[in-house]
Amino acid sequence: MSDEILLFPTGSGVDPELVAVVEALLFATGKVMRVEDLAAVLPEQEPRRIVDALRVLGDRCASEDRGVKLVEVAGGWQMRSDERFATVVAEALSVKPVRLSRAALEVLAVIAWEQPATKQDVDQVRGVDSGATVRKLLEQGLIRVAGRRDIPGRPLEYRTTRAFLQLFSLSDLGSLPTLADAEELAD
Repeated sequence: MSDEILLFPTGSGVDPELVAVVEALLFATGKVMRVEDLAAVLPEQEPRRIVDALRVLGDRCASEDRGVKLVEVAGGWQMRSDERFATVVAEALSVKPVRLSRAALEVLAVIAWEQPATKQDVDQVRGVDSGATVRKLLEQGLIRVAGRRDIPGRPLEYRTTRAFLQLFSLSDLGSLPTLADAEELAD
């Protein structure tokens, strides 16, 4: 699932108190929380019941005209402001949107689709040296070193991070469009 939650029938037998505490935890942390994270905080609750509570909460956020919504992202769940209010929220919090250069987006795209990918893999696709961009993306935490390739020179291999998934609102790497999808959009 990406940004949409499957609607869960009302009267589902889910404990309203559990739904409320899950909402409070997600709201208070502001971070992506996996079901395992919520279960660690709520050890008396079975993970299945926490998933049910997340579905009820997602249903409520989706069915009511609310300023926040529940999204599945980076392998977990997060309360986020509705996109309709992005400008006013950003102004109120004095937050500047993350801006990535074209080079950074190209490097991220190659690494995301090819991972693990070396700098040489990226350079070959882009046709230019990507060293500075790779370093910047490492500093930003959008990619990480995943090991070394077993070839002469043993170059570093890179993978995307959970921060990458969060930035692009992806639940997992399977949510990336396929290369066929990208080619179709280009046409």
